[in-house]
Amino acid sequence: MTACVYFWAKKEMKKIVFIIVLLVFQVKLNAQTVPANPIDTNYYRVVTTNGGDLIGKILSQDEREVLLETKDLRKLYIPQYTIKAIVLINANDLNAKGVYVGEDKFATRYFLTTNGLPIKKGEHYIQWNFFGPDLQFGLGNNLGVGIMTTWIGCPIIASFKKSFELGSSAQLAIGGLAGTGSWLAPTSFGVLPFGSLSFGDRTRNIAFSGGYGAFSLEGDVSGRPMTSVAGMAKISSKLSFVFDSFILLPSGQSDPYGYYQPLVALVVPGLRWHQSEGKAVQFGFGGAIVDGELFPLPMIQWYRSF
Repeated sequence: MTACVYFWAKKEMKKIVFIIVLLVFQVKLNAQTVPANPIDTNYYRVVTTNGGDLIGKILSQDEREVLLETKDLRKLYIPQYTIKAIVLINANDLNAKGVYVGEDKFATRYFLTTNGLPIKKGEHYIQWNFFGPDLQFGLGNNLGVGIMTTWIGCPIIASFKKSFELGSSAQLAIGGLAGTGSWLAPTSFGVLPFGSLSFGDRTRNIAFSGGYGAFSLEGDVSGRPMTSVAGMAKISSKLSFVFDSFILLPSGQSDPYGYYQPLVALVVPGLRWHQSEGKAVQFGFGGAIVDGELFPLPMIQWYRSF
């Protein structure tokens, strides 16, 4: 009898041990299981072909449509053929309140001057002014070139800028402008080599620039040092604050015609209104200071990318 009890207990103990081993193995398997479709908690900006902007989380997408959940928990089905781009939103695209503002597509330019940020490869734009057009081309390798003129084609000025990244939020650019009086004054020309040190990104930045401008008019050559402080900040998805200045320092000598060369400064604060993707208009409420006297200088410019 005792032997039977012993063998029965031994057999039951083996069953219990076997069950415990199975349970432990099952727990390990469950602990190591990775969900097949992890939830994407990132926010995206969906740009549509009609110029619309939609912000939210992508719940699902296939070759036909994208299911987007907005911050107010609305669920929108967007046909794929209406989507121009889907862009991941990062921390720099949000303001202090966590509201999406995005980057300024024309952040490399103020009213008159530029900064160390490069034009992205393939991103070209034209700036329309009352006096004429200004075209800029992003050629890659942080290199941009451009050409500007007036409605009568005089002068014609070519520009180039090479940018260098100094860190995550600092940039250096060297460049120059060279122009001619073209058909109206073929013997006249001018050059302006410059350097620009900027801090920030395409959402907000500040730049310090300097150079030396020299020009020849009817064979007489004159030159002056120049400097600038400028900056911009995207304050909403549709609006940027822009500040620019362009300062001609006194030369300490007269020009070729015997006139004293005083301090001349253009100071232009203003607003840039982003009408849609690749389209903006900016208004400047500035003035010109010439030898201590202030003259109003309102400005309006139109940007179009192509």
